[in-house]
Amino acid sequence: MEKSAYDPQVLKGNLDKLEDLTVRLVNAIANRRESDPAMQGPGYNLYAKAAAAYYAEMMARPEKIIEQQVQFWRKSLENFSNAQTLLNEDEQKEPAAKKGPGDRRFKNPLWASNPYFNFVRDQYLLSTEMIDQTVTGLEEIDDKEKRRVQFFARQLVDLFSPSNFFGTNPDALEKALETNGQSLVDGLANLVRDLEANDGELSVTLADPKAFEVGGNIATSPGDVVFRNRMFELIQYAPATKEVHKTPLVIFPPWINKFYILDLKEKNSFIRYAVSQGYTVFVVSWVNPDENYRDVGIDTYVEEGALAAINAVQDITGSKKVNAIGYCIGGTLLTITLALMAANGDDRVKSATFFTTLTDFSEAGDLGVFIDEDFLTAIETEVDKRGFLDSFYMSKTFSYLRANDLVYGPAVRSYMMGEAPPAFDLLFWNGDSTNLPARMAKEYLRHLYAENKLIKGEFEVNGTVIDMSKIDLPIYVVATESDHIAPWKSSFTGLSTTSGEKQMVLSESGHIAGIVNPPEAGKYGYWLNDEACTDPDEWHKAAEHHDGSWWPHWSNWLSERSGKMVEARQPGSKSHPSLAPAPGTYVVAERKK
Repeated sequence: MEKSAYDPQVLKGNLDKLEDLTVRLVNAIANRRESDPAMQGPGYNLYAKAAAAYYAEMMARPEKIIEQQVQFWRKSLENFSNAQTLLNEDEQKEPAAKKGPGDRRFKNPLWASNPYFNFVRDQYLLSTEMIDQTVTGLEEIDDKEKRRVQFFARQLVDLFSPSNFFGTNPDALEKALETNGQSLVDGLANLVRDLEANDGELSVTLADPKAFEVGGNIATSPGDVVFRNRMFELIQYAPATKEVHKTPLVIFPPWINKFYILDLKEKNSFIRYAVSQGYTVFVVSWVNPDENYRDVGIDTYVEEGALAAINAVQDITGSKKVNAIGYCIGGTLLTITLALMAANGDDRVKSATFFTTLTDFSEAGDLGVFIDEDFLTAIETEVDKRGFLDSFYMSKTFSYLRANDLVYGPAVRSYMMGEAPPAFDLLFWNGDSTNLPARMAKEYLRHLYAENKLIKGEFEVNGTVIDMSKIDLPIYVVATESDHIAPWKSSFTGLSTTSGEKQMVLSESGHIAGIVNPPEAGKYGYWLNDEACTDPDEWHKAAEHHDGSWWPHWSNWLSERSGKMVEARQPGSKSHPSLAPAPGTYVVAERKK
């Protein structure tokens, strides 16, 4: 938006427009959907435990508490004194910055040069430091509860950042004056739009919804839907080479989100890359369930999902063996399927690759802080009532795992600065989430996350106890260094319980960027250690760092397990004709709200 000359009349007119938008805002909030508060935050018990631990700390070690308080008072007084000095100086000098390096919330020069903003920022950071020290120092509380207290304390600290409020955000104030209040009108319009689109719940639009079209400018790899049942569409991609490996490759993406994370644009499409390496690639595109899928469980995803897909791939290609990839919960599904197949003497899967996959949920990352009885009971009540878990809740939960990047930062730009959301393919995909069937959601959260039955050998599928040690085939495990959803150590140790050959790879970056990491980008490297991971720290210590993407290393590994080269296969067969061009119909079906 171009800078406008200051015009009091234009400013007044824009402020008047806010009144009409405010009426819509109030109506949107009044029509807010009802939900159990336990689904969106910790219950009273956590606050009570934190308070009790702090009280016990005061009783047992009063000198520690007093020292912390005195230090906080001293630093606060110094900050106030510095602000007074700067205000009284004829020429203001830029104070020494006390903020952490690279904190994007405080990029505006006024945070350092203006005494008011400088004081507000530094006092916030002092308070943040004090809260962090207090919470970290709690000793009369177990590790699991302490981690939950730390996480939700950080949520509150991030929420109250001065950059999140109009009166203490220099960027927002400057833009409001420069645009004669138009940025405020645009921002409130953006807020009302998001509230109305989500039944009164706040969910920030992260990417321009008009900038992308699934099958138009993302998810464009050529191919066809060659099989369909109520659970998924199977997409076979057109070959890019004259010859392909004999053993086909089938990919099981997560069904919490949509498959095209692996097929965004041409330059960062893992699917295009795999096709270019001479593999016959199939991808499962999961259905977005509604109340009709109430009774669908993990066993259904195994029988009507993974096994049905393997059967179809064999029928189409005539291959006796397939290679498989599982991503996130798709990898958990693949693990369960392979163990079930092993129990039944079924060895049709030749090798398996796992992307950021959890099978041991004892250390389940930041998502684990939500797994308490209040949260589980609220979820179970919700899904029993509706028949599915609305994608809104899982999407919101995952966003708050990176609140500054996925909630507060975008909210400030959209609602206080009046900016349109960016045209960013990854954020567009992030907002295109899916529902979860009722029974599956309960099994996933309670039996896997809360009770950790899979790694304990207590999880059953149709009467068969899943024993991961029975999986005896080559596996390639990719974990990511800063994964906040599937911590790399948990990913490695869980999959280490399988038998057979193992190749562990640790990619730089996180759950998405560490996987969607094309060689041409030259952005993130990886660690490689040919030894199986028994102790993650020892494995990492002995691992060798490599620059660039792990994709070529994986392709070389897989090619050795994919058989001889044969004539390239076109999508489908006589018994499996094309049902629709890729990316299919399930991926673009409107989700049930």
